Amino acid sequence: MANISQGNDDYISLTDIARYKNPNEPKYVVANWMRLYNTIEYLGIWERLNNPNFNGVECDALLRESGANAFTLSPQRWINMTEAIGIISRSGRNGGTYAHKDIAFKFAPWISVEFELYIIKDYQRLKEDKNSRISLNWNVKRILAMPHMIDEGDRI
Repeated sequence: MANISQGNDDYISLTDIARYKNPNEPKYVVANWMRLYNTIEYLGIWERLNNPNFNGVECDALLRESGANAFTLSPQRWINMTEAIGIISRSGRNGGTYAHKDIAFKFAPWISVEFELYIIKDYQRLKEDKNSRISLNWNVKRILAMPHMIDEGDRI
């Protein structure tokens, strides 16, 4: 799966994730997801939290249009209308649609429940690893702060 970085943020290829469902036309999978009310609402909230230049008025207009049978929304249209930064669209070789990891992790479960479960399990594993490291770090600091607790034979 292709990733790109912009500043300190990672962007994950939605196009690559969409190939899981439709290897021949992944762009249509992405466009179908983007036309949903819940998707536009999520993208709008993400942009409001992370993008001071976001055009919320245009987002609200897209929300009102969503749900109509003829409504479509491409990544390019979203970016152009709202000045969004959470999605990047590139044409040509190595092109595709990339999304900030927060957005990609919203897209992936829509594609696959199995992938969603892997994300949950991986998050839990990372949380347990972090808690183990914090506990170990605390114990090391406690021991180093009490040199009198170390046997004379253990000192270097």
